[in-house]
Amino acid sequence: MTSSDEALAHSASSAEAAPGTPPGAARSARRPAGPAAAGSWRSRLYRWDMKGSPYAFVAPFFILFGAFTLVPLLYTAWYSLHNVQLSSLDHQTWTGLANYRNLLSSDFFWNALKNTFTIGVISTVPQLLAALGLAHLLNYRLRGSTVWRVVMLTPYATSVAAATLVFTLLYSWDGGMVNWLLHFAGVGPVNWRESDWGSQFAVSSIVIWRWTGYNALIYLAAMQAIPADLYESAAIDGANRWQQFRHVTVPQLRPTILFTVVVSTIGATQLFGEPLLFGGVSGSKGGSEHQYQTLGLYMYDQGWIVGNLGKASAIAWSMFLILLIIAAVNLLLTRRLRKSQ
Repeated sequence: MTSSDEALAHSASSAEAAPGTPPGAARSARRPAGPAAAGSWRSRLYRWDMKGSPYAFVAPFFILFGAFTLVPLLYTAWYSLHNVQLSSLDHQTWTGLANYRNLLSSDFFWNALKNTFTIGVISTVPQLLAALGLAHLLNYRLRGSTVWRVVMLTPYATSVAAATLVFTLLYSWDGGMVNWLLHFAGVGPVNWRESDWGSQFAVSSIVIWRWTGYNALIYLAAMQAIPADLYESAAIDGANRWQQFRHVTVPQLRPTILFTVVVSTIGATQLFGEPLLFGGVSGSKGGSEHQYQTLGLYMYDQGWIVGNLGKASAIAWSMFLILLIIAAVNLLLTRRLRKSQ
């Protein structure tokens, strides 16, 4: 093509553009808008992904929590206001707060509450004191410290059924090792299942054995977070190990100790497996005279043995209210500790 033809073609293409428009603007205006539209769609997907992904990740937990925890909890509250029998679930009669009034007037409920409190104190106080002492020993450099930590956690990993079976044999009336040792100490045999204080002590010993090592590891983790400068300063001032433990370790462990007290109290309130298996045939009754029947056993007995699901639901919600009170006390104590520090 000659130079004159090229000039004519250039002038023709320029004539297609609107007056006052640059020569290349017409060609750029006729280009398809596909890449720009695709880019805006990708940016929109990116924004949706950034906003929706966190909710999608946590959604399975809330779905399972709602299906297996929240809905049964609310349904139990509904049952507690009705007269519902296990044999006829379709027949529900509205009773209002009658189930709760029956609990307040029931001697069995107050007996179960008293036993729960007694067993909780007997099992929690020695357990946490022993855990604190063991953690203090493990905090120093010992040979095979890892092995000792695993050994401490072994009772926690043992099933409730296996542990209770072993302790049932130990506390057996005829041929049990505990009564055998009492015989050498000059003490007569004790019927651990039938006596009031003996049965509660036996059940508490199972709880102590299972949870002492677990709490000891919690205390140990908290002790290792205490700055070493505090111990060095106390040693320079002439404090021995006991004084360091009393004036340095324990004050630094106050939040952790409070946490373990609350958790152990909640566990004692919900105590169920140990007394149920320890009692054998009369386990759901908490002994022949209900001498170690806890709130958990009382709820199980009313719901699955007697078949009164309405009353059992009221017991469950009473336990829930007790746990709320414990949580409120924990919150108040925590705030006071923070203010004191």
